[in-house]
Amino acid sequence: MLEILYRDQRLIAINKPAGLLVHRSYYARDVKQFAVQELRNQIGQHVYPIHRLDRKTSGVLLFALDTEMLTEMNTLFNTREVEKEYFAIVRGYTIDRELIDYPLTNDNGVLQEAQTYYETLYRAEIDLPFGQHPTSRYSLVKALPQTGRMHQLRKHFRHIYHPIIGSRPHGCNKQNKLWAEQFDLHQMMLWARGLRFTHPETKQSVSISSSPSDEFQRVCKILNIPLANFIS
Repeated sequence: MLEILYRDQRLIAINKPAGLLVHRSYYARDVKQFAVQELRNQIGQHVYPIHRLDRKTSGVLLFALDTEMLTEMNTLFNTREVEKEYFAIVRGYTIDRELIDYPLTNDNGVLQEAQTYYETLYRAEIDLPFGQHPTSRYSLVKALPQTGRMHQLRKHFRHIYHPIIGSRPHGCNKQNKLWAEQFDLHQMMLWARGLRFTHPETKQSVSISSSPSDEFQRVCKILNIPLANFIS
């Protein structure tokens, strides 16, 4: 049963678990379960995904309940009138705050502008040797993507040499192997915490937030990150 975070007559949002595809994909033809079909069966009506989340990303996923609302919400996303908030755990100590302005190439080879603002919430160091270093350092960051390119956050944090833990292929394979061997971690530490926008019909402000996955909370405990301090 999918966790429903928000619902009105024309919109519905769920807390998508990591590992669940939004809809059928050519690249995952063996997968049998999808958020679209699961939610449709759960509520007994058609749903239309408004935006995307990577299969490995958990958190807020928004659907329209009719095609007219789908069009209206797509306009809000395209004109950057929806605020998207993500939390991520990345390798190394990030600076306090930064705007990553780095164009990304899409599947058709077209270079597109892409911007991500982030701020560092917490820095952690644990007694875990890595390479020539006697310890390992990590950061909990809050990211606000200003654009919506495929794998944007994963690519942007890799670009600044702070890849997201568990990200494949846009991460650090050595770190991923280390976490798999030491902590049995096989999920990506990227969480779509929330969405904020003005409802196209009611003109009221809508704020939808999700709870972190069990694995995200587990990694925070391993790193002694006081996650509750940043999500209360």
